[in-house]
Parts: sequence; C-alpha cells; structure tokens
Amino acid sequence: MSETIMSDEFPDRLSVDPNSPYYNADILARDVGIRFKGIEKTNVEEYCISEGWVRVTAGNAKDRYGNPLTIKVHGPVEPYFRDKK
Repeated sequence: MSETIMSDEFPDRLSVDPNSPYYNADILARDVGIRFKGIEKTNVEEYCISEGWVRVTAGNAKDRYGNPLTIKVHGPVEPYFRDKK
C-alpha cells in the first residue's frame, strides 16, 4: 500500500544526508526551505521542529570521513515548500 497523495505536512525531523534515518527523498524533491529565527537559511543539513534546532554546515571544514562539519544551533524552525507562494 503506497500512498501517492503528497501532504503538505513536514516531518518533525528531516535530514539531507542519505545515510541518516531522517532522510526523506520524496519531501526533499519538493524543494524545502527553512526559516530559522525568521531568516531563510540555505546551508541547513538537518532540522528538528519539536526540539527547535537546525544543523548548519561549518564553512568548508570536513570530518575524517569527508562529510561536512556541522553545528547545532537552537531557535525557532519554520520549514516551508518553496514552490508554494
């Protein structure tokens, strides 16, 4: 039973990393935007609405596995679909 209807609901937690358990390709394909503290952010790797945080990349720094280093920042998180005006 696969659901073909896309809802406008966001998951509580979403990640852009395919290795993460919070990765959802269907939602990310709809061009998700994040407003953090009222400002649109383009470098968000992961967010959690209920806990109020985002993980943003820390410049060009990489960890020992080649993944971008991230910093967890706390504040109000507002995800939205960019295709809806």
